[in-house]
Amino acid sequence: MRDRQTDGEAELLGRVAAADRRAFECLYRAYFPRLTRFLHRMTRSVPLIEELVNDTMLVVWQKAGSYDGSCKVSTWVFAIAYRKACKALHGLDEPLESIEEAREGDASWQPDWQFEQLSLGHAVDAALAALPLEQRAAFQLSFYHDMAYAEIADIMECPVNTVKTRLFHARRRLAVLLGRQLEGRT
Repeated sequence: MRDRQTDGEAELLGRVAAADRRAFECLYRAYFPRLTRFLHRMTRSVPLIEELVNDTMLVVWQKAGSYDGSCKVSTWVFAIAYRKACKALHGLDEPLESIEEAREGDASWQPDWQFEQLSLGHAVDAALAALPLEQRAAFQLSFYHDMAYAEIADIMECPVNTVKTRLFHARRRLAVLLGRQLEGRT
């Protein structure tokens, strides 16, 4: 059974296909934060994120009429973003910015509990960054975007069992990586 959000997004996309700019603006505002989080965790490259979001939404604007309703609008949009990010990452010839470099210079004082939360978040980010791209993308679509295996399979253009395998290996690898990082802090 389809929910209201899914129906509303499909209706918006239909209006986008008819060149309704207001509908596109609504869709853009709805997807910008979600795509930004997804692409940040996938690419680890701050300079790429906005470009990839804009490239993704440009394809949405241009190809809205080709959406056939065989999947959720979110699955269709995330699939476009995933392919754009893969293509961009394969074309990079420079190292991606690390979390440490991004957070250097923030010397503000933090209470112990806040520091621990930040430290744990850093450990999770570092562990995720160490995963292979396919495992990292599958994990974040499942965990951060609460997508079902079938949706992830559509986005990544692979069988559902491949998604399950990628998630299995991602969880195993994350447990090892986080265990090492957390042991090193004590």
